[in-house]
Amino acid sequence: MKIVIPVVAAILTGCVAKAPDSRIGTVSKTARPRWFATPEAKAGIDTRWVRRVGGSRGDSLVAEALRSNPDMRVAAERVKRAELAARTAGAAMNPQVSAGLDGSRQKQIFVGFPFGDGGVPSSISENFGANLIVSWEPDLWGSGRAGQAALIADAQAEGNSYRAARASLAAQVLRAWLALSEANEQIALAREAEALLDATLEIVRDRFTSALTEEGGSAAQFRLAESEVANNEAVLAQRMGEREQAIRQLEVLMGRYPKGAIQSAETLPKIPPMPPAGLPSELLLRRPDILEAERRFASSGSLVKQAKYALYPSFKITARGGTTTDSLSKIFNSDFGVWSLAGAVTQPIWAGGAVKSEYARIKSNDRSNLARLQSTVFKAFGEVEQALVAERFLAAREVAVSKALNSSTAAAEAASSDYSGGTGDALTLITAQTNLINLSTQLVSLRRLRLDSRITLHLALGGDYRSGK
Repeated sequence: MKIVIPVVAAILTGCVAKAPDSRIGTVSKTARPRWFATPEAKAGIDTRWVRRVGGSRGDSLVAEALRSNPDMRVAAERVKRAELAARTAGAAMNPQVSAGLDGSRQKQIFVGFPFGDGGVPSSISENFGANLIVSWEPDLWGSGRAGQAALIADAQAEGNSYRAARASLAAQVLRAWLALSEANEQIALAREAEALLDATLEIVRDRFTSALTEEGGSAAQFRLAESEVANNEAVLAQRMGEREQAIRQLEVLMGRYPKGAIQSAETLPKIPPMPPAGLPSELLLRRPDILEAERRFASSGSLVKQAKYALYPSFKITARGGTTTDSLSKIFNSDFGVWSLAGAVTQPIWAGGAVKSEYARIKSNDRSNLARLQSTVFKAFGEVEQALVAERFLAAREVAVSKALNSSTAAAEAASSDYSGGTGDALTLITAQTNLINLSTQLVSLRRLRLDSRITLHLALGGDYRSGK
C-alpha cells in the first residue's frame, strides 16, 4: 500500500487539454476593407435590437419565448452534452483508480487418505484481501489531449449554435409580432375604406335610381361601386384571418398553446435608426454561425493530430497494492501487504491498412469542414450586403409611396368635391378612392417590410440578443 501513494501522486500531474487555436485565418483574406453596399463602417454592434425594433412589448415577448420555447431547451441540452463529453474525455486521460475487497472460504476433501477413525479427511481454508489498483496510459505524444481538444471545440461550436438559435428565435417572435401589428393597421384601414366606399355607393345609388345619367348616374358605375364594397369586405376578412394566424404563430413560438388568446391592438412601430455595420473582418469574429463553423474546423484539425499520433507507440503503467491474509481481522494490516508494478509498450505494426485509411478519412473530413467554413463566410457576407441594399431601396420605395399617397389623398378629396358638386363623374371618384386605399395599405406593408429587413440586417451582422433598455 505504501508504494502506491507516490505513484498516484506522480501520475496525477498529467497535462490538461486546452481548446484548439482559432483557424479563422484561413478565411480572413476573403474579407474586404469595407461593405460595398454602404460607405459607413461604424464599429460595434447593436445587441438591443429587439427593443429598438419592437419596443418593450416586443422585448417582453422575446424574453418569454426564450424561457418557454421547447426548441431552446433542446439547444441548451445539446451544449451541456457537448461539455460533458469533453469532460469525460479529459477524465479518461487521468489515472484510473479502483479499490476492492475480496474473501473466500473453501473446503477441500482428501479422498484416498483414510486416517484416524476411518473418516475422509478434509480441510477448510480462508483467504481475505484488500487491493488498490492504479492504471495509467501516459499521453506522451498528445493523442489524448488532441482528442479532448476536439471535443472542447465541439462544445464551443454548440455554444455558438445556441447563440444563433437564440437570435433566430428572437427574430421569429419579433416578425410574428410585427405581422400582428401590421394586421391591426390593415384591419383599421379596411374599416375606414368600408365607411368611405359605403358612402360612395349610397351617392351613386341615389343618382342611379334617379336616372340622372347626365350627372354621372349609370348602371355600370353603380355596379362598379358595389364591386368595390364587396372587394373591400373580402380584404377585411383576409386581414382578420392574417391577424388570427399571426396570434397563433406567436403563441407557438412562446411555448403556449395556440388558442388565439393574445390580445393586441398595437400598431407598427417607427423605423429605428440604422445599426452600426462595422467592418467585414469584424463579422468573422462576431457572427455565431461563422464561429460555429470555425470551431468545427478546429475540432477536425485536432482529430487529424490525434489520428497521426495513433501511429506512435503507446505506454501503459499499472500499479497494484494491497493485503492478503487468512484472517478477516488482519485485512488492513500492512504486515500482510503485497504490491506489484508493471508497464507495457504497444506499437501498431500492421492492421490491414485500417490506421492509415482512418487517418485519410479524418483528413478528408477536415478539408470538408474548411469548405463549410468558407461557404458560411461567403454566405454571411452576401446576407449583409443584400440586407444593406434592401434597406436602401425599401427606404426609397417608402418615400415614393408616401408622396403618391399625399397626391392620391388630394385627388380623392377633389373627386369627391367635384362629384358632390355635380361636375365630376362616379368613375373618377371610385378610381381615386381605390387608389387611395391601395396606397394606404401599400405604405403599411412597406413599413412592415422595412422592419423585417432591419431584423434581417441585425441577424446578418451577428447581433446577439440582450433584453432591457
